[in-house]
Amino acid sequence: MAQGTRRRPLVADKRYATAGRGTQGNGTARKSKPRPKSNAKPRKSGWFGLFRSGRKGGGGGGRGPRKPQKPKTLLGKLLAMVLAPFRWAFRLAWGFTWRIGMISAALVALAVGYHYMKLPEVAELLDGRARGSVTLTDRNGEVFAWRGDQFGGVVTSDTVSPYLKNAIVATEDKRFYRHFGVSPRGVASAVRINLREGRGPLSGHGGSTITQQTAKLLCLGVVYDPTEWESERAYERDCRQGSLWRKAKEAIFAMAMEAKYTKDEILSIYMNRAYLGGGAYGAEAAAQRYFGKSANQVDASEAAMLAGLLTAPSTLAPTNNLQRSQDRAATVLRLMQEQGYLTTSEMRSAQNSPAVLSEAAAARAGGYFADWVMDTIPDFFGSETTEDVVIRTTIDQRLQRAAEDALNHVFDTKVRKGSKAQAAIVVMSADGAVRAMVGGRKSRVSGVFNRATQAKRQTGSAFKPFVYATALELGYSPLDRVLDAQYCLDVPGSGQWCPKNYTRKFYGEVTLARALRDSLNIPAVKVSEAVGRDLVRRVAGDFGLDSELAAGPALALGASESTLIDMTGAYAGILNGGSSVTPYGVTELTLIGDNTPMMGASGGLGERVIQTKAARELIWMMEQVVSQGSGRRAQIPGWQAAGKTGTTQAARDAWFVGFTADYVAGVWMGYDDNTPLSGVTGGGLPADIWREVMVRVHDGLPPKPLPMIAPKPIAPPPQPQPQRRQRPNVGQELGRAVDGLLRDIFGN
Repeated sequence: MAQGTRRRPLVADKRYATAGRGTQGNGTARKSKPRPKSNAKPRKSGWFGLFRSGRKGGGGGGRGPRKPQKPKTLLGKLLAMVLAPFRWAFRLAWGFTWRIGMISAALVALAVGYHYMKLPEVAELLDGRARGSVTLTDRNGEVFAWRGDQFGGVVTSDTVSPYLKNAIVATEDKRFYRHFGVSPRGVASAVRINLREGRGPLSGHGGSTITQQTAKLLCLGVVYDPTEWESERAYERDCRQGSLWRKAKEAIFAMAMEAKYTKDEILSIYMNRAYLGGGAYGAEAAAQRYFGKSANQVDASEAAMLAGLLTAPSTLAPTNNLQRSQDRAATVLRLMQEQGYLTTSEMRSAQNSPAVLSEAAAARAGGYFADWVMDTIPDFFGSETTEDVVIRTTIDQRLQRAAEDALNHVFDTKVRKGSKAQAAIVVMSADGAVRAMVGGRKSRVSGVFNRATQAKRQTGSAFKPFVYATALELGYSPLDRVLDAQYCLDVPGSGQWCPKNYTRKFYGEVTLARALRDSLNIPAVKVSEAVGRDLVRRVAGDFGLDSELAAGPALALGASESTLIDMTGAYAGILNGGSSVTPYGVTELTLIGDNTPMMGASGGLGERVIQTKAARELIWMMEQVVSQGSGRRAQIPGWQAAGKTGTTQAARDAWFVGFTADYVAGVWMGYDDNTPLSGVTGGGLPADIWREVMVRVHDGLPPKPLPMIAPKPIAPPPQPQPQRRQRPNVGQELGRAVDGLLRDIFGN
């Protein structure tokens, strides 16, 4: 090319002809040369293309030729050789994983669809009743306690209080309205908490959503069939198992529910079926049980208390521990404020005014007496009933309030604040019908330790009346005498044993009546040894003290253990004239809709133990205890009363058991851990409690005399009279001689 001639730019020819452009000089389109076909297969696009090419955007599939790669350095080649197995393993694992994932997703979808098709309409699931109910009425037919789902009214998320709805969501599942039935985030959080607390990943916190909890309450759609399960308890145990496989099934069922029902419908099912303690299933049952109002009327503090029960219903139930329930409710209120359901001022106001049991709800808990009654009836009529049962009991609610008020009065006025000492009270009729029962200082509770029926404690001198009952039955008189002086016995295996009186004094020759009146120990042991320990043990056992009685001479001093209800029942046998009684609380059991009783009275009068005369003389002796002796603090103005004090070794137990003509009452006081009482004897605080109880019990009743017999005074033995010498009467002797002579002459 000549110098100065302008060179044409080096540009590629147009591949495709366009109108008016890219034509030859003659106006015809220039034909482009066809591209040679390549034998190489087109590279896959997407993730596999990325893995094969090693860089994003690589691969064929119409994306143009690959850019030429720079020759690898020796280091690069070595690195590629090292990473090659890992790249291959990752590609293999990924291919395996996504295929398994697709198969798993398909199986899950099929399982969800299967459960979806089987789920009933939501209305069929709203009835939260899983069992029958037990209604307990007092001696007058008035309802005073329930067990089971008595209030099972149906509620929905639209009809309950908004506070309750929000409290449940805030406490149990704050993402409830955002997840699809399972919350991976919640599960991960629960696993993290469990591991941090030293448990297994699935032990403890489960991370279950409300939908999953509802699925568990529905037993994953499995209905109880008596022919398939050993018992309903076994069915429920299977429903509540927490294995990994069970969790997976639960998640599938939850997703099916999410597809079938709305969120509010799922929440409604949950609120009707969740157990909330105190025998209450469902929000309506719990609101009625604890607050005496409907679930649509509860305020923020009450709603928080109900929602707080969901984590541990039996432990946190306000009928068991109100303070613990209130503390949990305060936490729920804080969660509601953090999630925007309450303002800060509303939260503080609710926390400063925590929910409390209504008076009616507190009474309807039934307390110790209701628990005792439920323990005395067969389980298929009680805790495991599937029927609606009505139990008519012996309790008198006026007497129950009297016992509770008396206990509170004495502890408020005569016991130092902060004392952990406990007390129990039983009031019954002479036939053994229990009219009131207090099993501890917290009287309005259920499901806790009952010291009136479950605590076996040494009886001390409260046992002595049965020693003297044995003597009176054998013909002894209350006025017979016994020597109160130093007295020792050789006990096999223990050596010499010398009983002492409480005062550490001796009183010489005393009557049996005085020995009991002043609770002297030595005369009691002597009488027991005189009549025979075996006979004393038999009489006490026949009166109902049939626990393992002591075999040694300390039997007479109450070394054996007994429950308060058994001791009170034994004293009732003395009051009724010498017949044993079985304490009872049930008079009739029926099913709702059926007037035919399924069960009658569970106790009452038994066989005669001692004669009526002996029993009435013993009552006279026991009346002396109250009127003149160690039980003077138990005197009731205007009433005759009889009873006996009891104090055990080191004052670990203090008793007073006694009666009037109408009622028998027993009081025990002590510490649960056997700590000795400080300055307390049976004639002290227990006698005060007994008096306060009986004063309230007899309020408004006309006084009646005790059925007692005073012993006849024992006539002193006749003294021998000195014989006086008489002078002979001559006239009388002459007359007797003449009479004899005439009989001989004339005959008779």
